[in-house]
Amino acid sequence: MLLKGYTKEIFKSKCHPQAQGIHCYAHLTDDVSRALPYINATLGGFTFTKNPVSVTFKMYGKLITIHSKKIAINALKDESEAEKIISWLQREINHAWSKRDKITPCYESAAQPKIIEILKFLPKSNCKQCNEPTCMVFSVLAAKGVKDQNDCPPMDEENKTKLGKYLSLFHF
Repeated sequence: MLLKGYTKEIFKSKCHPQAQGIHCYAHLTDDVSRALPYINATLGGFTFTKNPVSVTFKMYGKLITIHSKKIAINALKDESEAEKIISWLQREINHAWSKRDKITPCYESAAQPKIIEILKFLPKSNCKQCNEPTCMVFSVLAAKGVKDQNDCPPMDEENKTKLGKYLSLFHF
């Protein structure tokens, strides 16, 4: 067993104090950096960083980043949801590590959506109905997997469908 335990740190967003969700850091008791290429291969991270090693992916509608000694999870409903996801990640890390001889490690990031391509589908009105200051900011967040076609109220159905298809080409 590589990861034996962790402690949770639950907090509200300092950037968006009006946000309903909470965020969580899980401070790990053990260094899991050696397992991250295997996690990247099995869970399909969309960003893999080699130095310092980390993997980021979207799962359960959350952005999750695993660092060598910390896991960060955004937009959680409550502490119970945080515990559920961290426990699952602990099992996944330990499982990937125990099966590493059967898994081909992945040291690369997945292909990323292009911000300019996302922007083409948006109304470009900067209406703020998505709770972002501009359509460009929305595009950046969509490229990171934080927003999608359902988060832009004034987007017409045709462009929602097209943006959904475009984003589905990438691992979110």
